[in-house]
Amino acid sequence: MNFIVHGFLNLSFWELVLATLLMTHVTIAAVTIFLHRAQAHRALDLHPVISHFFRFWLWLTTGMITKQWVAIHRKHHAKCETSEDPHSPQILGIRKVLWEGAELYRSEAANSETLKRYGHGTPDDWLEDHLYTRYDRLGVTLMLFIDLALFGIAGLTIWAIQLLWIPFWAAGIVNGLGHYWGYRNYEPRDASTNLLPIGLVIGGEELHNNHHAFPSSAKLSNHWWEFDIGWLYIRIFDNPAVGACQENCTGATTTTR
Repeated sequence: MNFIVHGFLNLSFWELVLATLLMTHVTIAAVTIFLHRAQAHRALDLHPVISHFFRFWLWLTTGMITKQWVAIHRKHHAKCETSEDPHSPQILGIRKVLWEGAELYRSEAANSETLKRYGHGTPDDWLEDHLYTRYDRLGVTLMLFIDLALFGIAGLTIWAIQLLWIPFWAAGIVNGLGHYWGYRNYEPRDASTNLLPIGLVIGGEELHNNHHAFPSSAKLSNHWWEFDIGWLYIRIFDNPAVGACQENCTGATTTTR
């Protein structure tokens, strides 16, 4: 009975909070480093092992398909702040993007033309075809059982938070507020803004105006008061002792500002 209530780890309340924050932060890191910087913009080359870890983790915690995410994001850059932008608050309104960002994502993911035009160069191996894409909901179902086994009844709440984390922070906050409110270092042809000078909460993605000004850069911070934690992780990966980059994580596509 104790196992059912508290799970295998039998953690206290604050330990459960910490475990939830750690797991959701790994998910944020996977989105910003793997999906965004490495896959969508080719700003760095990750070692196949670390690349596949991120892909597997996203399958477990979000059910997102790499090709869909990449295609939608590339279209966002190509059609930014126009009627063809999948999630522009300047066109659709801030409330819709902020609270219905996940629905906008799913709607665009069903657009085969978007996937065909913008989804090139994404993983197309056996695992992608036979597991991650074909059974995209299996991962989050498996994650539910893992959470229940590790954390007991609290695992259900943790699982729900994991599922809501990216739709809220990425689809809602970055795509919504990141094109509506904040400060600007640059004046690209869009309404992108930086939400916070310290890019911690969403892995550096808060520095959204910087990104739109230099989309091929793996580094999103600019001034001394801006800190991109995603970039810190990339520099750690670039350490030979870690070996998580195929060649050089910074690479030729990294823009120095």
